[in-house]
Amino acid sequence: MSDPILSVRGLSARIAGQQVVEDVTFDVPATGVTALLGRNGVGKTSTIKGVLGLIERRGEVTFRAGGSAVRLDRLRTHRIVQLGIGYVPEDREVFSKLTVAENLRLAERSSDPRREFVAELFPDLVARSNQLAGTLSGGQQQMLSLGRALINTNTLLLVDEPTKGLAPIIVSEVAAALAEAAKTVPVLLVEQNLQVVRQLATDSIVIEGGRVVHTGPAAQLLDDEDMIRRFLGVHGETTGAGATA
Repeated sequence: MSDPILSVRGLSARIAGQQVVEDVTFDVPATGVTALLGRNGVGKTSTIKGVLGLIERRGEVTFRAGGSAVRLDRLRTHRIVQLGIGYVPEDREVFSKLTVAENLRLAERSSDPRREFVAELFPDLVARSNQLAGTLSGGQQQMLSLGRALINTNTLLLVDEPTKGLAPIIVSEVAAALAEAAKTVPVLLVEQNLQVVRQLATDSIVIEGGRVVHTGPAAQLLDDEDMIRRFLGVHGETTGAGATA
């Protein structure tokens, strides 16, 4: 078994002095999609932000790529991103007063951006390239947020709640784009829609009360009604269309 691309050991994080993540430990495999799951407010987004150094954190976060290991917990966020770690935030965070094209250009980290790849995934963005991002629908803004990450050649993607609040048809488009991206780059995915998790994820991590309480194959978790009820607060038969946790 190959080394994980991301290893988190004893991660603790605070926001405004309040503990939001406590002693979190997990690994992200070098291939596939790993789902980071849990009820609302348990620390999933804070874990992602702690890995990226967006909030105050302690612990060891090791990133392995290109045959070397780098301690992310010793780096600032801009240096972490420069290592090839793409980030899609929970609330999209597009630059509303810039056009779609300007948002994408600002995200480019190299002289060889993957513009054609993004255009193939999200043709609607091409048609709206001169439109202000703030006038896009929620689904279109999510596509733009994903496009900003995918326009670069990444070695790891951290994606936070990409289908939150979206219509079912847009959820399908976003899931398809993530599936395509995951063919070439590992993904750590925070997601409440269990149908999307079942479709994409190979591995799962469950957080409760700011701590990891379960790790293992995603299918094993989703096929166990008791575990779903205990960890996610929903019934196993609701893991079909529209199910959330």
